[in-house]
Amino acid sequence: MSFRLPPALQSGADEPGKRAWIEALPATIEALANKWSLSVGKPFMPGGQTAWVAPVRMASGDEAVLKVGWPHYEAEHELEGLQLWDGDGTVRVFAGERVRGSVAMLLERCRPGSTLARLPMEEQDEVIASLLGRLWREPPPGHPFRPLAEMCDQWASSYERRTAAGNVPALDPGLAREAMALFRSLARSGNTLLVTDLHAANVLAAKREPWLVIDPKPYVGDPAYDVLQHMLNCEERLRADPAGFARRLAALAGLDEGRVLLWLFARSVQESPNWPYLAGVARAVAPR
Repeated sequence: MSFRLPPALQSGADEPGKRAWIEALPATIEALANKWSLSVGKPFMPGGQTAWVAPVRMASGDEAVLKVGWPHYEAEHELEGLQLWDGDGTVRVFAGERVRGSVAMLLERCRPGSTLARLPMEEQDEVIASLLGRLWREPPPGHPFRPLAEMCDQWASSYERRTAAGNVPALDPGLAREAMALFRSLARSGNTLLVTDLHAANVLAAKREPWLVIDPKPYVGDPAYDVLQHMLNCEERLRADPAGFARRLAALAGLDEGRVLLWLFARSVQESPNWPYLAGVARAVAPR
């Protein structure tokens, strides 16, 4: 088969190990196609930065999607999460394994596959909250999923290093310290399996159900964290009324609004070096 590399996947090719992983991709995909008896189509364009994804046809004639991921920290247990959810609000996994330094998954194909982003914002909120309510559950004994605190600690430390280097938007130092202390402490409560990266672009229209989640990044922690990524992806609404937006999502998802506001404050500070407008959001929702 001819091999094509989506342009987005070349982004960050100089990260440790990624160039070698890209160079091994053609052989990895060919081996998977042989093992799972797949006819592989052209990859989706422009693609994502951490996985090669293409439509395939199985020996049965049914459509599917082959996803070959570059192992990276946040998505380490995507396969195990999808296997646990088993199609209950997410795409199904027909086969999956770790092979040749990749995480390979044969997934249900969503048709028509349009994203939730095409719906009006208020309807997006309702779908996101409904899906989260289905996906949240206590993880089983012996599960592989990491605590949310592990990721939040890493992000907080990265923020503090950038602050020390002067590479962040101007925020009151005391406010920034308060936010990072909250970010770490909030992450140490809760025992719920979370999606952590649920937003409109990661929800696709399908035939089996109206909407299915793709690309989860499972961690175990506080459910109030899980509405944040959707909010961060709605910049205009977050700028206009961050507290009102947080209260709306909290009500739809059955969460404590005060806790969602604390998470929004802490995460806005943490993300402000990448999205400077979030410094203003943090000031607007900072605890009084």
